[in-house]
Amino acid sequence: MRPKDAAGLVLIRVPRRGAPEILIGRRPARMGFLPGIHVVPGGRVDAADRIKLGQPHPDVARQLGTPNPAIFIQAALRETFEETGLLVGRPGALPDRGTETPLLAAYAAAGLAPDLAGFDYLCRAITPVTSRRRFNTRFFLGDGALATGELKGDGELEDLAWRPLGALSGLNLVDVTEYVLKTAIRRWQAGVPIGAEAPKLLNYRNDIMTLSRQQQPRQGLARHLP
Repeated sequence: MRPKDAAGLVLIRVPRRGAPEILIGRRPARMGFLPGIHVVPGGRVDAADRIKLGQPHPDVARQLGTPNPAIFIQAALRETFEETGLLVGRPGALPDRGTETPLLAAYAAAGLAPDLAGFDYLCRAITPVTSRRRFNTRFFLGDGALATGELKGDGELEDLAWRPLGALSGLNLVDVTEYVLKTAIRRWQAGVPIGAEAPKLLNYRNDIMTLSRQQQPRQGLARHLP
């Protein structure tokens, strides 16, 4: 079974009072994939994600290595809106797009536009060949301070909340999510510039997660790494 393209988004914010937080929720027990597991917002790439809303950071676009790299960030933003009710963007107007979707209508109504260049590419994860549902997921890191709206969603995530980093260890997480969160937190705390660190590929051998480098980091960036 060929894995389906998907995208996920890690949002980190610092409230006025309190510790840094990450947006995360739990998949309902009725779900056929990862039931009862805490995950970040995300899901399959959809046809609507092909409507170009901007350009990723040049280094992120290179790392994604596809003719339309924006599609993955836009899928992550759409899934985040559907699953959490939140829009991630800055004040501004959307580009002429020739069509309308619920996500684009929500951005337009809020006077916001997504800033695709503001998202870092964390890693790519491919589910095991033994899985009944397979995904090839690109995970991104975004600024949670740019998320606006009422936290609600479409029911795909329960127990949805902004959680302090110290509370994440008590959640029911799979190995991929643990890696994604640790990578996001490390980069965020170290202030790693967008696109400065090559994303890893997470794959499975005999149902054991393995890590490999997708590309070599660019020269001269070692000073940015923690």
